Amino acid sequence: MLPHMFAVLQQFPFSQQRPGITYAAVQPVSWNEASVLERRFSPGIAPEEAVVVAADLIHDDYAYIFDGYWDLWTPEENGREWRLIPSLVKFIVQGEEFDEGTYQETGHIEIDFGLDSLFVQENIELTEETQAKIRDNLAKLVEFTKKAEMNTRATSRRLWSESEESLPQKLLARLQRVQ
Repeated sequence: MLPHMFAVLQQFPFSQQRPGITYAAVQPVSWNEASVLERRFSPGIAPEEAVVVAADLIHDDYAYIFDGYWDLWTPEENGREWRLIPSLVKFIVQGEEFDEGTYQETGHIEIDFGLDSLFVQENIELTEETQAKIRDNLAKLVEFTKKAEMNTRATSRRLWSESEESLPQKLLARLQRVQ
């Protein structure tokens, strides 16, 4: 499991402002249990170091969580000014026996990119500048997922959102307005 996670982490475009893995945790049996390891890193550590931290605790019924950041264009409250801000991304690896085999629904490796609003920006007026920022964020997402799929042994990928709408459909609709 961890070599596959390492392969994914190698493709990730870490933040220039907050590089590396900033948190690692090991979760036994299910999400209801207490973590057996939690470590924070400031500054962040290299992906290979983070994988080594968890490597002593390899079990089929464990999950492994790694936090990292990437820089995404984020609008100020006025919606006119944009800044590259480090945005949290959670990488979760689930063993086959973890939480009664939930990997079958979510996959062995799950990547939580945070709120879909970072990529969709539905409440922002589309000017040339805002279109460019949204395009840059979406391009970063697409580029990472393509690299991860090509450079790992991934057999599938799924974009999912907690909202009731389909994230791929929301992204496509926004892209069509941006194009």
